[in-house]
Amino acid sequence: MQIKKTVEIWVGILVVLGFAALFMLSMKVSHLGDLFIEDGYSIIASFDNIGGLKVKSSVKMGGVRIGRVSNIRFDNKNYEAVVTMQIESQYNTIPTDTSASILTAGLLGEQYIGLEAGAEEEYLTKNTQIESGLTQSAVILEQLIGKFLYNSAENGTKKQTN
Repeated sequence: MQIKKTVEIWVGILVVLGFAALFMLSMKVSHLGDLFIEDGYSIIASFDNIGGLKVKSSVKMGGVRIGRVSNIRFDNKNYEAVVTMQIESQYNTIPTDTSASILTAGLLGEQYIGLEAGAEEEYLTKNTQIESGLTQSAVILEQLIGKFLYNSAENGTKKQTN
């Protein structure tokens, strides 16, 4: 009888540990465990098309995550998506002429913002906006495929007429 209770206790402990591990994994995958950096600063960038970019997407520089997307809104005057990024305070020497691009991790992975440092000696500060000429919108796979198919069809009709 004593052995049966010991086995039941160990099984219960393993079940609880399994649920805890699943909970931690789900929090990590969904980025819900990452709270926004409160001691950081916000920078803003405007894009023509953000594709599948989401709030809490990574902001990377040189492949290292330096912040997260904290807000996305639509500007009714310029018809652009305005993205607010929360950057960790330790990365406070990002030049003002830094460019921002929406990139994809892998072929069909999640989208993130990649920052490429410029050469200015002044640095981005709280609520500074990256210039519109220094932003590159997301590459939409469906648009690329459509252009390829259109060009292929157009070239095929030219060959038939010749």
